[in-house]
Amino acid sequence: MQTELRVAAYAVCVRDGRILLARWVDRAGVKRWTLPGGGAEHGELPVEAVVREVEEETGYLAEATALLGIDSIRRQRTRPLGGSYDWQGLRILYEARVTGGELRNERDGSTDLAAWHPLESVPALTRVELVDIGLQLWRDRPPLGHSPLHDPANG
Repeated sequence: MQTELRVAAYAVCVRDGRILLARWVDRAGVKRWTLPGGGAEHGELPVEAVVREVEEETGYLAEATALLGIDSIRRQRTRPLGGSYDWQGLRILYEARVTGGELRNERDGSTDLAAWHPLESVPALTRVELVDIGLQLWRDRPPLGHSPLHDPANG
């Protein structure tokens, strides 16, 4: 079976009790909130990718202030012309802070909206699991940067 690895970087940006999120639109048109971020380009450092992605998806200039952890997911995916492959996403999570720019929505990208959300409202949002993983890493600061939310032993 063919394999594919995607390396991506995401920002956990919390300010004044609110978290910055971008609303991702999947191929089927389903909308869910996620951390701003995305795939690193070939030759790009993940810390550079997260800064670029935050600006693309939110309009903000940002800087990474800490490495929070690394999360990995695997999926069996189907190619558009048939056949399946083993896909792995390696997701590097950084704490980040806004240094400039203005909040705006992404143009012609994978997200359609960017907004600050009170931390206490996050559980009620339609969101991807990465938001919960990022918040847990931000709160707990585990020494090895591993979230038990994606621990295979926890199912």
